[in-house]
Amino acid sequence: MLPEQINIHEFQYELPEDRIALFPVEPRDTSKLLKFENGTLSHHVFSDIPGLLPKNTMLVFNQTRVIQARLNLTKDTGGHIEVLLLEPFAPSVDVLLTMGSKGSVVWTCMVGNKKRWKENEAINFQGVSFSWEDRDLNQVRISWEDDRVFAELLSLLGSMPIPPYIKRESTEQDKEVYQTVYAQNDGSVAAPTAGLHFTENVLNNLAANAVETEFITLHVGSGTFKPVSSENALEHEMHAEKIYFTKENIQRFIEHQGVIIPVGTTSMRSLESLYWFGVGLLRGTLTEFVIPQYFPYEQTGDVSLSEALQAVLGYMDENQKESLQGVTAIYIVPGYRFRICRGIVTNFHQPSSTLLLLISALIGDSWRDVYNEALKKDYRFLSFGDSSLLL
Repeated sequence: MLPEQINIHEFQYELPEDRIALFPVEPRDTSKLLKFENGTLSHHVFSDIPGLLPKNTMLVFNQTRVIQARLNLTKDTGGHIEVLLLEPFAPSVDVLLTMGSKGSVVWTCMVGNKKRWKENEAINFQGVSFSWEDRDLNQVRISWEDDRVFAELLSLLGSMPIPPYIKRESTEQDKEVYQTVYAQNDGSVAAPTAGLHFTENVLNNLAANAVETEFITLHVGSGTFKPVSSENALEHEMHAEKIYFTKENIQRFIEHQGVIIPVGTTSMRSLESLYWFGVGLLRGTLTEFVIPQYFPYEQTGDVSLSEALQAVLGYMDENQKESLQGVTAIYIVPGYRFRICRGIVTNFHQPSSTLLLLISALIGDSWRDVYNEALKKDYRFLSFGDSSLLL
């Protein structure tokens, strides 16, 4: 049930600047891991995680791949314009299709120094032309004449869009460290950072400990960094993100007899959204996979997980789909009842953020105990920081 008000100030804590990790530890799996289970806190190294998970666990990973979405352009006059690609617009809103396009693409962007880029002005940068498609909507057309696909251009011209709270320039090293080892599907402008701690060795040890793994895709948008600016957190407009499942994903979720634990908030939002799509199909309130932010709180009665997922499979069979694409703006806040997820692997999040609200929805006011302990024990915070296992 959704409360009438959530005071965002109740989700504030003091995060010293020097506790924000600027770089990850190496190797990745030597980061710290704080485990919380039934009120008990314990400290570990991340490589211990295969033996810390409950029996019959399925871990669900987000295999999105961060694109080199930040472009620092130099005009002929010497002026600088920064373009951050947010979402593709043409020739398709589908990221994979646009990344494979030739000749010209249009993206909705965040533009730095926008006032210095005039309406009819084209910027030619390293043989590529940048011009306004729609200045009011921040849509930029990128054109080139050779035979390269857009993904190749980005790999040469772009840099990794490290988060705004990491106060340093991106480096060549970020192309590797700001990417999970299992990343496959291009499309994110921010990494699903909970997965950055996993190494091939840890993944192999999961299998050795009979932990099942499953891979889905949610393309992370820059909205993940959008602060909650209203005092009542329920007035916040949640960002929408694109999610992808295969029929095999859903069949495996149905067949799994144990607990399902997402790696990261993006995987958690994806999984819970899948359940609510099934509920919407059963009740005739959804005809497409688009989950508004308050949809879960508007539902009454109960639908089992199996019923919901079977409804999704039925929808896929009826429409002859082997994969499912959707959009979710689901807003997980205190009062939310989890339907698929029974825990989470996640980093430590910013004060007064939507991600911290999600953590509170999962473990209640105990989030304060977890964060106070992490601060006390010198854990590193945010994207390149340490990890937690919350059950």
